[in-house]
Amino acid sequence: MRTPVPDAEPARPRRWRRSLTGPSWLAIVAAAVLLLLIVAAVFAPWIAPYKPTVNELGDAYQTPSLEHLLGTDEFGRDLLSRIIYGGRVSLIGVAEAVGVFVVLGATLGVVAGYVGGLVDTVVTWVADVFFALPGIIVILATLSILANNITAAMLLLGVLGAPALAVFMAGATKTVRAEPYIAAARVTGLRTRQILVRHVVPQVIAPLTVQVSLFAGAALLFQTGLDFLGLGTQPPQPSWGAMVNDGASHLGRDLWMVVPPGAVVLLAVMSLGLLGDALQDLRRGRLRAPAPVNTHAYRARTDRDEPDARAVAASAEPETVLAVRELSVATEDSGRTPIVDNVTFELRAGSCLGIVGESGCGKTMTALAVIGLLPDGVTTTGGSVTFAGKDLIGGAPRSYRTVRGSGIAMISQEPVANLDPSFTVGAQIAEVVRRHAHVRHKQAYQEALRLLTQVRLPDAKQVAKRYPHQLSGGMAQRVVIAAALAGRPKVLIADEPTTALDVTVQAEILQLLRELRRETGLAMILVSHDWGIIADSCDAAVVMYAGQVVEESAISQMFEHPRHPYSEGLMRSNPYYALNTRAQLPSIRGSVPRLGDWPLGCRFAPRCGYATEECLTAQVELLSVDTGHWTRCIHSDQVAAPGEVLAS
Repeated sequence: MRTPVPDAEPARPRRWRRSLTGPSWLAIVAAAVLLLLIVAAVFAPWIAPYKPTVNELGDAYQTPSLEHLLGTDEFGRDLLSRIIYGGRVSLIGVAEAVGVFVVLGATLGVVAGYVGGLVDTVVTWVADVFFALPGIIVILATLSILANNITAAMLLLGVLGAPALAVFMAGATKTVRAEPYIAAARVTGLRTRQILVRHVVPQVIAPLTVQVSLFAGAALLFQTGLDFLGLGTQPPQPSWGAMVNDGASHLGRDLWMVVPPGAVVLLAVMSLGLLGDALQDLRRGRLRAPAPVNTHAYRARTDRDEPDARAVAASAEPETVLAVRELSVATEDSGRTPIVDNVTFELRAGSCLGIVGESGCGKTMTALAVIGLLPDGVTTTGGSVTFAGKDLIGGAPRSYRTVRGSGIAMISQEPVANLDPSFTVGAQIAEVVRRHAHVRHKQAYQEALRLLTQVRLPDAKQVAKRYPHQLSGGMAQRVVIAAALAGRPKVLIADEPTTALDVTVQAEILQLLRELRRETGLAMILVSHDWGIIADSCDAAVVMYAGQVVEESAISQMFEHPRHPYSEGLMRSNPYYALNTRAQLPSIRGSVPRLGDWPLGCRFAPRCGYATEECLTAQVELLSVDTGHWTRCIHSDQVAAPGEVLAS
């Protein structure tokens, strides 16, 4: 097999160079202004040319000069020195408010958005209560009680602003939580704390920076207003707001006094806003950088990978590793609309079971229920999923968390979407290795390289350094498979893993999965609507229609003689038979019924050419028609092989 090897990625200009040549130079100026103000406040005793509270009445109302660079006030105090010292009061107050704002608001918002349910409801209710409070009145009342304690006022401002941030962050977190790579992280067995810290928080930092910068600017203006009104910092201690008040009180005598402190406040607020926008743009640019245009060279593989040391040979009667019994799934609304109804199957070590059916038949919901990752609003209403002798549905709440990744793993049809764009693929696989193997970073990274090599990716070291957007579809799918294998699972669920890939890459991925099964003894559930893929990869097949299993058998029996009209119709729709017989490709009339609109009797009866009155009025149970061959049809003896039907 000839395997594509990506060329080296062309060098790209450094981000700081691009910033200097674009509008981001404003952000650099804003950062420089804020840094200057912070440094001046920290080192005020060494930088300020005069003491901020020393009166020199003979120097009152001076304009800027070499002796006093920004002039003096009504008491002859140096304005530059008072601005430098005043920054300590004003900036510390802003830092206090922002600290409370972020710690309370961001933490509660991220947790509520990710966990959802009762936690989200409580956080939203508390936020609504705070929204109803008159914030300014509360702060003014606090200042009157605590004798103009500006620290208490700024801390309270942070508390009153935190609920708005919590609601905002909860919404942003819910959007991230819905991303496929978060579900993929849960599938690999990562703990909730790991997912939040490494995969959720990096994605919500960009909108958080904007909110923080806006709040910081508002907090500075708020503190300036309190000091201006004399409700905060008391004279002779300098603060920017108090200096603006002094200047406003002497406008008739000296217009200049109000300019320096007012200009500093204006510059600080504008710089906070510009810096927040710049950080958001920079973050988005890093996460959403356009994929480079790569050309591919090809080389023949001259080496052969040795079988994995963990390889297990499938015995004549391998053990059952996964047993699903009467699994039922429904919506959580008052109607409890059924989605999957009493699905039963077994999976043996080293075998591959195919689940086939049209879209809307319940294939993916069954797979998600097996691994315990049903979407919001959907729940398991009955049945059992037994893995390694333990019932995952009826067991302890931690049952699924201990099994995901290390026992049961899953890959889906959108590989790039299942990878976090914030990290290189090597770092993501190493993270899963550390979660399950509890090894050091270096060992985990070496294991990640081994896994990338195992899934037949050439030059694993270079691939490990790439971000998801730099991978082709086939490479990304191999990376996802490597991540799924990082926990050394016994069962792999592949939900249409080749749908988004071209035909050549499809064949390579399917061949890779077959080789991994042979080398590692991995059992697999393959969800697909393509009979060609099922025939090529599976040992047995389960056909689902409208949430039910309508036929189950070994793959050879299924293809030699299907015993359900739906299976027959799906096979007749396979272009392979039309090509061989030169007949017009038939299709199944109608469509899968909507949830809640399932017929009373046989659910396929409205679309079935064999249906009788009995099919429309009576429920049909699974019937055994041969050894290991089950069907949900009372006319199974009339169903013909698809090739025979077309030939006639």
